[in-house]
Amino acid sequence: MNHVLIAAMAEAGETAESLAGQVGVDPKTAQRWVNPGRIPQPRHRSRVAALLGRDVGDLWPDVLKRREPVWFRPWADIERESVALRAYQLSWVPGLLQTEAYARATLADEPLAAEELDALVAARLSRQAILRRTRPPLLIAVIDEAVLRRSAYGDRDLMREQCAYLAECAGLPSVHVHVVPADVGMYPGLGGPFTIAELAEGGRVAHVDSQAQAQIIEQPSEIATLDRRWEIIRGQALPRGRSRGLLKEAAEAWT
Repeated sequence: MNHVLIAAMAEAGETAESLAGQVGVDPKTAQRWVNPGRIPQPRHRSRVAALLGRDVGDLWPDVLKRREPVWFRPWADIERESVALRAYQLSWVPGLLQTEAYARATLADEPLAAEELDALVAARLSRQAILRRTRPPLLIAVIDEAVLRRSAYGDRDLMREQCAYLAECAGLPSVHVHVVPADVGMYPGLGGPFTIAELAEGGRVAHVDSQAQAQIIEQPSEIATLDRRWEIIRGQALPRGRSRGLLKEAAEAWT
């Protein structure tokens, strides 16, 4: 429990419900802020800190220790607060489902010092904790089969481990992995990856990757476009059971 936050609320005469009303979130969202690792989104935590007369770093010291790139932190906060995530990936295994070795391989060509690489990999792996917490979000991940077949700099053991880990994660009750098979022709997923997050208070936010800095999208019209593309992409993918079988087959093929 975040005892500092609990004490600050008591001292200020505030409750989760009263804070929720002033910040503009669902009371259930505010109640989760006292749990370990649950950090409000930046615009919410600054408002809560002001209401309680405390510094953000006093209430959530982990904010000061975070290793994610600054530009990525708003999305990491959204991931933690989400109740469902729908993720499509064309070229990579989704970050929430990567092994350490695979994560390192995705950054191999970046101009990073060893300590910078270690920090980025650690940050990516730490995000995966949301999938194994008491009440994890539902993650529905759709990936193109090419992701499973593409070599990682010729390291077959790395790919075998990654595909096997994907199959393991796909067995979790809250994780559904679907594969778009190689024999599917053109489909909207070729336009690039994206993730749609559903939040406890009913809001929805999307994350769209690109070769430059990714974008966070909140416009309902743009999210509606992604919804349509998601439904078409999901319709091209194999069912959950057959997809998991393909993941296991891919792992064996890399042996």
